[in-house]
Formats: sequence, C-alpha cells, structure tokens
Amino acid sequence: MNDDIFFAPITDLSARLLNKEFSAVELTRAFGERLKTLGPRYNALALPLTEVAVKRAKAVDDELRRERLRGPLQGIPFGAKDLLSFAGHRTTWGAKPYETQVLDETATVITKLDALGSLLVGKLSMIELAGGPSYRSAEASLFGPCKNPWDPARWAGGSSSGSGAAVAAGLVPFALGSETSGSILSPAAYCGVTGLRPTYGLVSRHGAMALSWTLDKIGPICRTAEDCGHVLQAISGGDSKDPGSAGKSFYYTPQYARKITDLKAGVAGAGFDWAEAAFGVLREAGLKTAAAKLTDFPYGPMISTIIGTEAASIFEPLITSGKVDQLQDSRQIARLKAGLEIPAKDYLKAMRIRSLVRDKFRELFYDLDVLIAPTFPSIAPKISEPFDAPATTAVGPSRPPNPLGSLIQAGNLAGLPALSVPCGFDQGMPVAIQLVGPPFSENLLLSLGREFQQRTEWHKRRPPFMAA
Repeated sequence: MNDDIFFAPITDLSARLLNKEFSAVELTRAFGERLKTLGPRYNALALPLTEVAVKRAKAVDDELRRERLRGPLQGIPFGAKDLLSFAGHRTTWGAKPYETQVLDETATVITKLDALGSLLVGKLSMIELAGGPSYRSAEASLFGPCKNPWDPARWAGGSSSGSGAAVAAGLVPFALGSETSGSILSPAAYCGVTGLRPTYGLVSRHGAMALSWTLDKIGPICRTAEDCGHVLQAISGGDSKDPGSAGKSFYYTPQYARKITDLKAGVAGAGFDWAEAAFGVLREAGLKTAAAKLTDFPYGPMISTIIGTEAASIFEPLITSGKVDQLQDSRQIARLKAGLEIPAKDYLKAMRIRSLVRDKFRELFYDLDVLIAPTFPSIAPKISEPFDAPATTAVGPSRPPNPLGSLIQAGNLAGLPALSVPCGFDQGMPVAIQLVGPPFSENLLLSLGREFQQRTEWHKRRPPFMAA
C-alpha cells in the first residue's frame, strides 16, 4: 500500500474497502505494522495490538462479503489513548506506578467501535495520569516525550500526545483521546490534524481513567471534520455506567446543516495573520462575524482548583502509599500531594463561579451561534524547554491580549463542544483555529469545519518522513 492510503480520510478508506481494492485484513495489517514500526520513533506507541486486530478483521471481511454493512467505520483501524481500558491487555495510564496494570473490562467507546467493525490496532502514549493537576515538561510520560511529526525536536501536545502524533504521521486513520482542559485540542492543533471535544456527558467515560469527574471528556482526533462526525456518532450515547452521562445520542447529519449564511460567529484573532485569513475563508462562504470577548473570570485558578481537588481524591491511594513519587514529573508529584490540602471552601467557590461561567456563555449564544479563535497562540514548544521557562527571544510582533484567549479553559468549565481545525503554518509548524458552540451543537461545528476544509488544503498536508 502506498502512502496515500495512510493519509486518506475514513470516508475514502471505507469506499475503497467496499470497492474491494483491499480487504480489512490487508488494511489492518498495513496500519498495524506501520504503527508498530514508526510509533516508537515518535514515542507515540504504548501497546501494539496488530494480531488481535487482524483476527477481528477476518470476521469483518466475512461481513463485507455477505454485505452486512455497519457504516463507514467498518473495517477501519484506529488507536486509543492508553487511559482507555482494553480487557486482558496492559493499560498504563502513561505512569510508572501502573506500568503492569491489566484491567478486566473494556471501555464503552472501544466496545461501541468494535460493534461497528472498527479495529483497535494499538494503544497510544499519553502524559502520565493525563496531566494531573499540572506538569512541567513533555518528559512527563512513561513512554518519553511524544515527538511532533512536523519537527521531532518539538512536542506533539498533551495529554493525548500519542493520539495526535499517530494521526498526523499516518500511523492510524483516527484515534481516541480525552480532554479535561485542552488535551484533545492541544495535540490536534500542534500536529496539524482535526480534533473534536464533545459536549460534557455526550460520550461515555466508562472504562477510562478518571482525572476530574466533572470535566473529563472522550473524543476523536481525525484527518477531517467529516471523519470526526462519523466517529462521534459511533461513540456517543447514554451509559448508565457513567454517572456523568447526559443520556443523549448524536447522529451526524451534514445534509441538514444550517446554511452558513444564516450563522453569526463571534471572533477574536489577536492579530495573527493566519487566524484572520481563516476567518476570511469563512466570511467568503457567507458567515457573518462580530468581535467577541469572554467575561473576565479567573478561569485558570478555577479549573486548577477543580482538577487539583478531584484528581487528589481520585488518586488518594497512590498519594498516601508513597507510590506517587514514582511519577516522572516533580511538579505533578507536588501538585497531587498539595491537592489533598485544598480547602473545601475553595473547591465550592470555584464550582459556584463555574455556574456563572455557564450563565455568561448562555448570554453570549443568545446573539451568536459559534465562537472562533486561535486554538493556541503559539506553535508546539520544543521538547527541551520546560513549559515554565522564561522566553529567551521574542517571537513575532507584540500583540494585545486575545479577548477569547481563555476559551479552552472556559469552554471546558462550561462543558461546551469544540472543534480544532488546521488553518496554516507558522515557522514551518501547524497552527489551528477552534470553533466552540453551545451544548450539543456538534453538528453545527462539524458543518462549519467541513465547509472550511472544503475551501482549504491545510488538513491534507503531510509531515516530512522521520527516518530512524
């Protein structure tokens, strides 16, 4: 199989499977071997599962021969972040204390994909404990720093690092990641792929490591917005095993999308030419835009308090046993320990202000259908530089603060869906815009993302091959 296969969207691979250009076994073995060979070069692979997937692919081929069709994901390989359990196989959560952990259940999202004939070819690396309350370096992983396929000296993004790198490098057609405060949008933006953070509660977290009960979300990282829609339809739905489940399903219905000329977006580009150019593409398609800003809340301290408190409660046995000291990152260790000392009044105050954040978003969305801003204002950082290192050189012109600069933190606090799509390059590295909408507005975001990608080629760009 040539490289075009490895960088093809799900919709293309599905059509070629149905046309019998190759079998599910052939496709699965090709991706599985590629992931097994190239994944370690990026520190993206946690556990290869090629043979397990190929065995399952034989049954899928039998279904296809008998025309028992289950949708566009049938016969399509995928990877899953290593916080999602797969019964009988290692699930490390990216952390040394859980290096040999084997769980006896399979995450709901993996079970749902399996039922549609999608094939898990590997578990993908992640930041230890999905980042916990905080971490200082890309080295904070059992598998080493995940390298960005566009420049191996730079980071792939966290904490779903392996998921972003694997899709960008053509190691899997799509991957599952998780987000508590940016961990789907970050690797998607830094690696030049498309990532969807669903509305809180739309996708079951049963079988996933918990970091923050009131913030965690599972979502897809794909090549295109359209692919994200198909994957979200497969993994969404109510689940009594997840207390945070919204009990709602999602059906990807691009044929019923609202006309872009009927939509109004609040935008803030913070002076970045590439962001303004992306807004221009959507304006040319008929999107109306207006300047937008977030209400001035302490988003960073709020989300830090909530994650710190909930993570410390979840990992209390790890902390009190002393095994927390086996983690790679010293800040991670210190913040987990400190989380046990956060006063209840601080946590409750953060949760009360969080309800005000939701109220303010409701007011914003009275007049606007969507918010659009840079996913991140900077390119992927170098692996060698700690995240809190002072900047040694100025990068580009000074810019005013972005009125939507806290959109990732604010959107997560309010449980809102978001879509990150690549929109260009800066210093040779991918950059992206994020589209954020009201709860359960995924079809709206996907239709805008699809429109943007039909008018641009950024999502089709491939990173340079990284030699051994």
